[in-house]
Amino acid sequence: MPGPTLSEVARDAGVSLATASRAINGSANRTVRPDLRERVLASARRLGYSPDPSAQAMARGRTTSVGLVVHDIADPYFSSLAAGVADAADRDGLIVTLTSTRHSPERERAFVELMDRQRARAVVLGGGRLADDADGALRRALESYRSSGGGVSLVGQPLGDLPAVQIANAEGAADLARALHGLGYRSFGVLAGPAGHRTAVDRARGFTEALAALGSPVEPEAIVECAFTRDGGHRGMGELLARVGPGAGGAHDDAPRAVFAVNDVMAVGAMAAARDAGLRVPEDVAVAGFDDIVTLRDVTPALTTVRIPLTEVGERALALALAPYEEDAPPQRVEVRGTVVLRESTPAPG
Repeated sequence: MPGPTLSEVARDAGVSLATASRAINGSANRTVRPDLRERVLASARRLGYSPDPSAQAMARGRTTSVGLVVHDIADPYFSSLAAGVADAADRDGLIVTLTSTRHSPERERAFVELMDRQRARAVVLGGGRLADDADGALRRALESYRSSGGGVSLVGQPLGDLPAVQIANAEGAADLARALHGLGYRSFGVLAGPAGHRTAVDRARGFTEALAALGSPVEPEAIVECAFTRDGGHRGMGELLARVGPGAGGAHDDAPRAVFAVNDVMAVGAMAAARDAGLRVPEDVAVAGFDDIVTLRDVTPALTTVRIPLTEVGERALALALAPYEEDAPPQRVEVRGTVVLRESTPAPG
């Protein structure tokens, strides 16, 4: 007659199967509350359950690799984030496996599942979440990976109760709006990024809501959706100028004096598009971005932005993924708020 199963032990102890497994088999990076562990072990003794040595080895045995998921490694935002993860991993004797998903939740999920099969120690998902994980497939893949002993963290916005380093996107954009308004700007345009990108949506919302509260609302036609890339910013600026820019149906007097692009690479593209249209930055139109990517040191005029310590964010994200996890503990969250940096691209209007 076969002996009792782990499921029977979990049912007898009144805990989940995952909790019973961690209590008996151990885990690479997670702990169980002492009272729950004792309850599970008592049930195991009472039922005569004997743990499977191979299951214990699998639960405890994780490799020295960590996975890092980014949307676009060519984007300086993600390269800085990756540098932080890589530096922290090197200090811990870990090796980073990197993949670029091109904003595809399916590719993210496939990579998480691959890291699970390869017994990677942890996975960090860098960059903002898209709004199309409607069926929760990515979240379930991450939760399954975590339940098998892997560590998880996200950068940008949280997903379910998974650990996350949250970027205060709406708050940072609102701080920027107030700073530009304080300089004297009253007419604004927004290159808002894609409608389904949560980071873009949060930044555009924070910026426009702050200006509305200051009595300088952004006109709907001055808000342009575009790709979250340099070329997206270039195309978005061209569309904005065609709608409400100088020479657009006599709209010169109503043209935005300051344009906010929801990330820096978009802002760089917007500045190029303004020059292509025969406008001077900042004399004819001021431009601001968000992130303070390292390549801005080579941009002229120097770009006003919201500085996010991206390398530090990467380091903190890996630390969060590697931290021990208790099943019933509150979700692990770290919030990072940016700092407005005013530069030559947004002087006080004359």
